Amino acid sequence: MSELQLNIKTVKFGGSSLASAEQFRKVKAIIEADPTRRFVVPSAPGKRFSDDIKITDMLYTAQRQAAAGEDFSETLNIIRKRYLGIAEELGLKLDLTDELNQIGFRLKEGATKDFAASRGEYLNGKLLAEYLGFTFVDAADVICFNDNGTLMMSETMMALRSRLENLPNAVIPGFYGSRQNGEIITFSRGGSDISGSLVARAVRAEIYENWTDVSGVLVADPRIVKDAAVINTITYEELRELSYMGATVLHEDAIFPVRAAGIPINIRNTNRPSDPGTFIVADDSADSDAPTGYTITGIAGKKGFCAINIEKAMMNSEIGFCRKVLTVLEELNISIEHMPTGIDTMTIIVSEEALKDREKTVISRIRKAVNPDNCTIEHGISLLAVVGRGMRRTRGTAARIFASLAHARINVKMIDQGSSELNIIIGLLDGDFEEAIRRIYSMFVDSTLS
Repeated sequence: MSELQLNIKTVKFGGSSLASAEQFRKVKAIIEADPTRRFVVPSAPGKRFSDDIKITDMLYTAQRQAAAGEDFSETLNIIRKRYLGIAEELGLKLDLTDELNQIGFRLKEGATKDFAASRGEYLNGKLLAEYLGFTFVDAADVICFNDNGTLMMSETMMALRSRLENLPNAVIPGFYGSRQNGEIITFSRGGSDISGSLVARAVRAEIYENWTDVSGVLVADPRIVKDAAVINTITYEELRELSYMGATVLHEDAIFPVRAAGIPINIRNTNRPSDPGTFIVADDSADSDAPTGYTITGIAGKKGFCAINIEKAMMNSEIGFCRKVLTVLEELNISIEHMPTGIDTMTIIVSEEALKDREKTVISRIRKAVNPDNCTIEHGISLLAVVGRGMRRTRGTAARIFASLAHARINVKMIDQGSSELNIIIGLLDGDFEEAIRRIYSMFVDSTLS
């Protein structure tokens, strides 16, 4: 029963892929081009243009207005026109008027934020199922949460398999499910990726295709590096590293259900369906060492960190020094990012937000705990991750990274490399962040292409 089904693909389409009737037509063409694309997970309609508003955001607004006793009819009318307009343009006979009226009634009666937000996917799923001629399966019937809001994996797999096993194809809305009492609950934003992953695992799909508005995972942020190259193949582990450091193509929690089942994810572009996209594979997959063309796989990073710098003579001989410092941060509920150390120095990288309005408290508690010679906080730190399985077997990678930064006169504040040799974390000043990414990209990608 654990074997992958060679005649099944689960396909998830993001909000931009279903933002208009024109996009619906593209989606239908993609699905009809491959009969193995049997189970479809849609998001709510996204933006049609830069100043547009996502349906999910409008639903949140309507719920807030209703909860405050305000008139939300105008907001609901905008939502109504959007859905009815798509249906009319596609020539669908499906009438969502009653469904939309019921949403308005539920909002007046005090519907939760989760219920309101889930209706975006629910209504889009209804439209897409009608347009494709597929069976509509309400996610509330097959995605199961406990009373604490935690996904019930075993129950969800049983419910999905029981409902889908005899269906030739189906549309299952993303983003939401229900508690055991029937109350609607949603995943975090971007959670339709998780829904697609769960469906793929349940039907034992050969591939989980995730269709969006980019042609795969990019080596670097295209807002920083113009025309950044697409990564052909990336492992789950590499993607986790890049996602943690800010890459946002795929909801990181969507990785786990399919990773456990050995199902590869293919990130594709709805607007350029002929592009092969990026394959996300298991570490032990036969494709995991497929050449990407570059030593590194990707570069990602985030701003908004600070460094707690601690100095004390003979620190290395003082047993329990690090534990005492970390205990202070634990008691203050402050999570650490990295902790490079020297013989007489120790630096702890934490987020700026975690220290907001608590700097004096942190320094005071550390001084009381370990009596350092000096303890200061340095602001304006960025963290940058260079990730790639190719670094494990390529000599001189670190030297090339730091040479590219040195040539740009960029000062490195911190270096951290794990034993897996999968990534190198670099700390630098916020003002150097973008240029550092461009320089490293140029060193490893542009030099290869030229």
